[in-house]
Amino acid sequence: MKTRTLKNNSILLLSLLLSFITLFASCKSNNASQDSVAKKQLVFGFSPGPYSDLFKIGIQPELEKKGYSIKIIEFTDWVTPNIALANKEIDANIFQHTRYLKQFSKDKGLNLSPVIAIPTASLGLYSKKFNSKNIADLKSELKPNSQVTIPHDPTNLARSLVFLEKQGLIKIKEGVSPTTASEKDIIDNPYKLVFVPVDAAQLPRTLDSSDLAVISGNYAISAGIRLSTAIAGESLTPETENIVAIRTEDVDNEYVNDIISIIRSESFKTVNENPEYDFASFQRPSWYVEQWKIENR
Repeated sequence: MKTRTLKNNSILLLSLLLSFITLFASCKSNNASQDSVAKKQLVFGFSPGPYSDLFKIGIQPELEKKGYSIKIIEFTDWVTPNIALANKEIDANIFQHTRYLKQFSKDKGLNLSPVIAIPTASLGLYSKKFNSKNIADLKSELKPNSQVTIPHDPTNLARSLVFLEKQGLIKIKEGVSPTTASEKDIIDNPYKLVFVPVDAAQLPRTLDSSDLAVISGNYAISAGIRLSTAIAGESLTPETENIVAIRTEDVDNEYVNDIISIIRSESFKTVNENPEYDFASFQRPSWYVEQWKIENR
């Protein structure tokens, strides 16, 4: 009798144990399934400009082939996309260069990271008042007190001044960081230019009232300005190439690796090099030049 009771108890315990294991496995499977679904739903943020188009044509279709569901949010400034990324309202953004991302993250205490550089519409010097085709012609036409509008955010203000210095229009105090230079660091202004800082998104509109404007490529294109009409264009460094940005905690996630592999793919190169698109006039990032052996124009 006792043996039978022990046997029955053993069978009961084994049955309960098997039920528990099955239930645990089922819960784990459901959670994994939910995690997988969540991972496959990605939200990307953009500011005005061509990068959402580059994404929609060259990146989104390939992500969808991998099973991702994509949502796009268009922002109207250069501040909100990083705040939204840090707050997990979006999973990645594409609108800024590494220098801006680092400075913004430092100023706001955010933990964001660049993933990979993409072809970039470089900053340029534009004018409706001067017919100059190059800097040499412009210098011969410039008059004292010509007004130049430039971006007012510190990172792109500094970038613009360094760009103008390379064109021989101003000279910046030696030893000043190219990331922090401002108007007060100008020690030589031979053409007596007057600088007017303006919100970057508004710079294309200032062409009707100012003599010259230093405009980021994305805002030039969004305003219908062809990059080829710039009197001079910026030669980008790795720090000023636009990038895909994510939260640092997500750096090893599968979707990040998928984004990188797509941007490095033959299909992305084909889209970027297609002369039907504006992207063909973008400056290629250094890794792209090295990988595909295609020099910048």
